[in-house]
Amino acid sequence: MHSLFAFAAPLTLMLPLVAEAVDVADRSAPAEDFSAPQCQAASEAPPAPINPLVAWRQSSAANQVRIEQRVVIRIAPTPPAARPNLAADLPNRPSAAPRFEERGKEKCVGLQGIAGVQTGNGNRLVLFLRDRRMISVNLEKACRARDFYAGFYVEKNKDGQLCVSRDKLQSRTGARCEIETMRQLVEVRS
Repeated sequence: MHSLFAFAAPLTLMLPLVAEAVDVADRSAPAEDFSAPQCQAASEAPPAPINPLVAWRQSSAANQVRIEQRVVIRIAPTPPAARPNLAADLPNRPSAAPRFEERGKEKCVGLQGIAGVQTGNGNRLVLFLRDRRMISVNLEKACRARDFYAGFYVEKNKDGQLCVSRDKLQSRTGARCEIETMRQLVEVRS
């Protein structure tokens, strides 16, 4: 019984198509005798039966489709254990906290090289790179670094770089801030 249903199901789906083809053939046949009563009857023809498949096919017109690709990269904050401890090689001194100094302006940093981010003071973020460098990023004045406590999103450009005065960082809370300056942080040894 099930095999009969499986065989008949496709045929029943094609039945409206066959009925439409017959209907089109009937409409295209020329009328032989046009007398006055028949002309009135032809102008008052009953509406065609509604066929859902025909209606769907007529409503699905081919439109222009535009495909865009957008890649958004998420930079997450690094866990404390994963942050590079640049003072690990120094001899143990109880009061020797590492000091860092900003040197050299960076214009762009590769997005694939960013390992994590940490918030700083005011409008400053610290990027930890995979090559064990640290980059200080100053955001525009209206932005606060604490909005980026959970990391940020950045749209990937063709060159794969995060650049000053071009890219905007978006926090998970919705803040969008442009990068004003980037500088490398270097440890100062006394």
